Amino acid sequence: MVPVDSRARLMELVEAQGVSLAGLSALLGRNPSYLQQFVRKGSPRKLEENDRKTLARFFGVDDAELGAGGEGGAAARYSGKRKPAAEWISIPRLALGASAGPGALAAAERAVGHMQFAPRWLRRNDLDPAMLSVIEVEGDSMDPTLRDGDEILVDRTPRPLRAGIHVLRLDDALLVKRVEPAGERLRLISDNQVYPAIEREAGEVEVIGRVVWKGGRL
Repeated sequence: MVPVDSRARLMELVEAQGVSLAGLSALLGRNPSYLQQFVRKGSPRKLEENDRKTLARFFGVDDAELGAGGEGGAAARYSGKRKPAAEWISIPRLALGASAGPGALAAAERAVGHMQFAPRWLRRNDLDPAMLSVIEVEGDSMDPTLRDGDEILVDRTPRPLRAGIHVLRLDDALLVKRVEPAGERLRLISDNQVYPAIEREAGEVEVIGRVVWKGGRL
């Protein structure tokens, strides 16, 4: 057993799971360079407890490996052996639903479980696990593409907006719609033709993330 170097251990975990420091910083609600400065410049000197615990839960390790108990303290020890890359990566399933119907208010964004995805699949699709979450579709306006009760994987990585299915917030309701940019406006389209398209100024719509995978019953 050797004293933990929390910065080196964090980088081992980052490399093993193929995530980015910027994505993990966003997971913590910090600016994108927060963890890079921690690793490269030693600022902050140590991770705050809430940040450390959040990262430990994400990686599935004891927070002692990230510095709990103080650098080199009795609690802050691990074997020093590099762990193999995880066979599966856990993505949090949030306790909220995105309405594919008239609209539903979002509940608190807290994890109620996890879904497992293969690291290779995530890398092949340029997906950072720290920027992903799983939520449930509510309603029928995206039938037949998305059905009520389907699970969808949402990528929150900041990217230029392009046409596709996105989760968005409109008038305090969380929706899943097919989005088509139209100049300074956005068309929000339901695949179920019973529901008319909605057109709004881009500034009125908060795009949460792009839907990159779905799963559900046959």
